[in-house]
Amino acid sequence: MASSAAGDEVVPNKQVILKNYVIGSPSDSDMEVKTSTIRLKLPPGSNGVLVKNLYLSCDPYMRGRMRRPEAGRPYFVENFKPGEPISGYGVSKVLESGHPNFKKGDLIWGITYWEEYSVIESMEGFFKIEHTDVPLSYYTGILGMPGMTAYVGFFEISSPKEGDRVYVSAAAGAVGQLVGQFAKLSGCYVVGSAGSKEKVDLLKNKFGFDEAFNYKEEEDWDAALKRYFPEGIDIYFENVGGKMLDAVLLNMRLHGRISVCGMISQYNLEQPEGVHNLFVLVMKRIRMEGFIVFDHYHLYSKFLDMVLPLIREGKISYVEDVAEGLEKGPAALAGLFTGRNVGKQVVVVARE
Repeated sequence: MASSAAGDEVVPNKQVILKNYVIGSPSDSDMEVKTSTIRLKLPPGSNGVLVKNLYLSCDPYMRGRMRRPEAGRPYFVENFKPGEPISGYGVSKVLESGHPNFKKGDLIWGITYWEEYSVIESMEGFFKIEHTDVPLSYYTGILGMPGMTAYVGFFEISSPKEGDRVYVSAAAGAVGQLVGQFAKLSGCYVVGSAGSKEKVDLLKNKFGFDEAFNYKEEEDWDAALKRYFPEGIDIYFENVGGKMLDAVLLNMRLHGRISVCGMISQYNLEQPEGVHNLFVLVMKRIRMEGFIVFDHYHLYSKFLDMVLPLIREGKISYVEDVAEGLEKGPAALAGLFTGRNVGKQVVVVARE
C-alpha cells in the first residue's frame, strides 16, 4: 500500500536547467537556476516515489549528456534536454511512495533531477541506503557510483596481483583516489598523476600513493612515466585518454591490463584526438577493456561488504569538495572540466 506525504501542498522547487546544448568547455552560464512549483503528492496510480533531494553528484560523464544528440555518435545514457532540469546521481529522502520496495522516510541513491523535490517514476537502478553510520554524501561517491566504478574497474577488469605496478591518471578525483587505495591494499606499487601541487600532495600524504606527479609540469609524459616506472606498467586505470594514453602505451609491460573508465581530455573536443601507439597492444599482448558501471550493479552488496569495514576502520580515506546550495551546482559541475575540484565534487541541496 502506498505511503503518503503529510498534505499535498504546492511548494517552490528550485531547479538547475540546461539552457542550450554545449559546444566546447561547459561553463556555469550554460545552466540556470530557476524556481518552479511542485505539488507534494504523487500522481494518482503512480508506481514511483516523491523525494526530497539531499546531495547531488557532479560526474564527468554528465558532459556527454550536454551535447546535441548526433546520429552515428550515440552516448551510453540519454542526453539532457534544453529548458529542462538536468539529472544525475544523488541521495534523496522518500516523502511518498507508490512502489512496493520503498516507503516514506527511506533514504535512497540513484539518478534523480537537479531540483529540491522530484517525482521519480522509474525506480530501476535505485538502492535503499541501509548504513547511515557513515556520511550520507558518501553515497554520491565512495559508496555510490564512483566507488563501484573504482571497484569494478580495478578488481573485475584489471585482475590485480600483489606486486603489480599500477598507474592511475586523474588520480585525485572521485574514482582515482579510490583506485589508488584499493591498489595499495592489494600490495601494488602505485603512482598517480593530477593537475596541481595540492592534489599531488594529497595523493602521497592522504591516500598513500607511492609516488605522484603534476602532469602540467611535465614536458614529456613518456619520460615522466619511465622515471616512475623504470620496469614498466602492469595496470593502467584510464581516466584521461588522448596524449596520456599514447604515452602510457609505450610504457606498458608484457600482458599488461588497461581498464578504460573515461577519457576526460576528450569530452570538450568537437573532434576527438587520435591515438598513435595502439600496435603496442599487439606486441605486448595487452588487454584493454572499457566498461560501464551500470552493467555491474549486481555486485553492489559484495562491494559494500568490502568497503564499509575499510571506512569504519580508517583504512581508506575519502576527500569531498562540497558546494553548499543548489544555486552553486552549475559552477561546481562546470569546474570538473577545468580541474577546479579537489576530490569528489558534491552539491548539498539539503542536509535533511
